[in-house]
Amino acid sequence: MEDDAGDGAASGGTKRKAPAASAAAKEKAAGKGKAATKAAAAWATAKESSLLKQKSPAEFFAENKNIAGFDNPGKSLYTTMRELVENALDSAESISELPDIEIIIEEITKSKFNTMIGLVDRERIDEELYDDFESAKAREKRLAKEARFQETQAKNAALGKKVKEAPAARVKGRGEAAFFRVTCKDNGRGMPHDDIPNMLGRVLSGTKYGLRQTRGKFGLGAKMALIWSKMSTGLPIEIKSSMKGQSFISFCRLDIDIHKNVPHVHLHEKRENKDRWHGAELQVIIEGNWTTHRSKILHYMRQMAVITPYAQFLFRFLSDSPDKNLTIRFARRTDVMPPIPLQTKHHPSAVDLLLIKRLISETTKQNLLQFLQHEFVNISKSHAERLIGEMGPDFSAKTTVKSLTSQQLVRIHQLFRQAKFDDPSGNVFEGHPFIVEAGISIGGKDVKHGLNIFRYANRIPLLFEQGADVITRTALKRINWSSYKINQQQDKIGVFVSIVSTKIPFKGTGKEYIGDDITEIASAVQSALKQCCLQLKSKIVKKLQARERQDRKRNLNRYIPDVARAVMETLGEIADESPPKRPRYDKEDEELLEKVNSQEVTEMTFRDCLTQHVEQVDYEMALEYAMQSGVSEEPREALYLNSLEGSYKFIDFQSPVFVFRFIP
Repeated sequence: MEDDAGDGAASGGTKRKAPAASAAAKEKAAGKGKAATKAAAAWATAKESSLLKQKSPAEFFAENKNIAGFDNPGKSLYTTMRELVENALDSAESISELPDIEIIIEEITKSKFNTMIGLVDRERIDEELYDDFESAKAREKRLAKEARFQETQAKNAALGKKVKEAPAARVKGRGEAAFFRVTCKDNGRGMPHDDIPNMLGRVLSGTKYGLRQTRGKFGLGAKMALIWSKMSTGLPIEIKSSMKGQSFISFCRLDIDIHKNVPHVHLHEKRENKDRWHGAELQVIIEGNWTTHRSKILHYMRQMAVITPYAQFLFRFLSDSPDKNLTIRFARRTDVMPPIPLQTKHHPSAVDLLLIKRLISETTKQNLLQFLQHEFVNISKSHAERLIGEMGPDFSAKTTVKSLTSQQLVRIHQLFRQAKFDDPSGNVFEGHPFIVEAGISIGGKDVKHGLNIFRYANRIPLLFEQGADVITRTALKRINWSSYKINQQQDKIGVFVSIVSTKIPFKGTGKEYIGDDITEIASAVQSALKQCCLQLKSKIVKKLQARERQDRKRNLNRYIPDVARAVMETLGEIADESPPKRPRYDKEDEELLEKVNSQEVTEMTFRDCLTQHVEQVDYEMALEYAMQSGVSEEPREALYLNSLEGSYKFIDFQSPVFVFRFIP
């Protein structure tokens, strides 16, 4: 029985352990399955990360929009407007047309935007779900703070102290997005009908890649505005364009395939051009912020009107709130335009291997001598022959330029970097000519004290990153203003500097500032400002001397009444003395005393004489100063007199100096 029981117990015990072993086996198997899954996922991730991927230029700039000046909605609105205006100016100037630019920024409310895209507005159901939700406790705290502020201001008003305006209520939250329709219309060249899609729907394509001075250089401009529109609103851009003498207007509605960097055309057609208008009109709807960048946009327009006085700008801001509407016209101040910038050839010291290869592939010249002469500036025939002789025995004047090997191209490049070449017109930075224009002003209305710096590059106002710019750093650190009779802290100083070049070394594609790390440009800016300071110093010195003369004259005139009174009292006492005590006087003195007794000479007489004497001395000193310092002649206007024909009766009035002929 015991054995049976034992066997039974043993048998029963084995049966009870079986489920535990089965569970452990399952758990172990599950663990292996998870590990296998993780390993497979890791392998898939590693395989995916090892795959070679490519990004289109449009995709790259969409992901890194900040480097093109699209940091946030407010900055994006400013950059969009700026890019469209600069393209419009370049277009008009390219055909020597006085620019007439119209810019409209129209605010679009959220409900209006939703209507445009066919989206129905919905009321909020769960208020706490939204970022701008204000709890009862937070609202109570805010109201208490506002009440304390109002109480403090009431006490200040009772005590006659200055009362501050109540700060605007700030509720947590990002706020609703604001949308704007930006339109820019010009009277420029226009765009060929078939080229419009690629000109605006393909990043890094454009007409400004030649070696000449233009505002745009990177082929972004309106394309980045289109990319931002696609990212923020999803709406396409609309273009109207017509070239001179064209009987139709091209209309195109398109957006961009960011992943492929190709245009996606919605509509492209020709419309009647009744008014024979030429130019371009671009319209884009984007997310933006007018409030934060209003001052920057208006400041940009004012500075653009300064640097392009031959252009006329009409700027309008439209809103559903009438008090926010704004219209500003910047009138044209001259009809004289600068000459069109010409495309120039490359300077030998500015080329690299890739550029040399490209020039060889595009040249029509057959041999090396012709190639060096005609594809680069400042290489004459004799200079080219000397360069070829220096290259080595493998080179000759008749060497076929298309047959040059990679090693030979490297030799040419090395010699270009080491050889001496004449500078192109203007100073040179990396082989590119540049010109620095500068001006300095003192005083003016609505100008703050200290330095007011206005920066331009290729006639573009630079408004951001001022502290890092070469112009700002030079004005602040490299000019000793006090040596030019200018007080840097108290005087109202305007510093205007414009840099133009075939290659402006902007920091980033946003074209916001020029770095302070280029010695050639920094030295040129410093030299230009010093020359302006010297000219201004001479004006300031003359003004100070004139002020000193006025002060001296004022002081002398102040003492004339006292001096005249004292002299008359003395003369009166002498005239009243009895004859025995009166000393002998000259005849002139006796006559003066008699005139004093007879009231012929009075105190007023002395006053008048002294005043005339002060005026005469002041005039003589001013004349002497003008003769010593030199008097600049004012510009004279040519005067033309019609010749007299036939016989006329006349009378001559002659003097030792001139003859005046009177013809009745």
